[in-house]
Amino acid sequence: MRCVRDGRRDTGRIAARRVTFSVLVLLLVAATAFGEGNPATTKIRIATGSQTAVYYAFGTALAGLVEGEMPDADAEVMVTAASVENVRLVESGRAEIGFTQADILVTETEPPDDRVRALARVYEDLLHLVVPRDSPIRTLRDLAGMRVSTGAAGSGTEITVGRLLEVAGLDHPDAIHRERWGLDQSAAGLHDGQIDAFFFSGGLPVKAIEELNSGLGIRIVDLGEWVEPMRKAHSTVYVRRDVNDSVYDLPAVSTLAVPNFLVVPTSMPEHTAYALTRILMERHEALARAHPAGERFDVRSAIGTMPVPLHPGAARYFRSVKP
Repeated sequence: MRCVRDGRRDTGRIAARRVTFSVLVLLLVAATAFGEGNPATTKIRIATGSQTAVYYAFGTALAGLVEGEMPDADAEVMVTAASVENVRLVESGRAEIGFTQADILVTETEPPDDRVRALARVYEDLLHLVVPRDSPIRTLRDLAGMRVSTGAAGSGTEITVGRLLEVAGLDHPDAIHRERWGLDQSAAGLHDGQIDAFFFSGGLPVKAIEELNSGLGIRIVDLGEWVEPMRKAHSTVYVRRDVNDSVYDLPAVSTLAVPNFLVVPTSMPEHTAYALTRILMERHEALARAHPAGERFDVRSAIGTMPVPLHPGAARYFRSVKP
């Protein structure tokens, strides 16, 4: 009898252990399926810029497309200081996609960063030098002695403007009184008289500049004469472009422009880069609806990312659609 009783106890213990193990398995499955640590979820953090500039508009549209067409993706739009910060976020693994000006990655003396690769070239940023309509500032050199916002720390604007001021001989400490403000703070500062001018590099049109023109009345200073000196001193990525009078309902000017790239970590899985590039190219109409700069986004221009190499996944996509 004792042996029978002991056997029953062992059987009961085994059954209890099986029930406990089954419950633990169910809890683990539930946590995996519904918890934040779901290994099946592909996190796509998109580093953009100011909420009133093109990077953010494009990034928001792209996030919606990614979540709609990649069922396992969790897309997040990050507000940043823009290009320089975006590249650092991608390099460090804190973002999967970053918008950046090409001149941040490329100069005539330094090779591209091996830690990042391009998905596509998306559009061009044009450098704006914005002043009040009645300002005495008519040329770049008229900034001498003025209070000027040269772009937020960590922005592409700050890098481009720093090079421009160097070429123009305005880079010494006493030449201008610099503020390192982003677009929104710069527009507010010009409106309130805290600064005399500000720079911003962005795709046309820049919403904050449109709004400032409606509220304050502004001019955009012509910078066309500085394109060739910038190309000779720094990089041939700089090109001359016009801001037509229809853009802001202001007199047309010429300025320097630089391409924008979408960059990702070199380590990104090839299938992920392929899927992202496919979405970019096959749903580019949605990007154009997000901002007019997207209207100039097509396959022929998108592959022009050199000397920053395309990610192998992006290259595979472009090969697949080549006529």
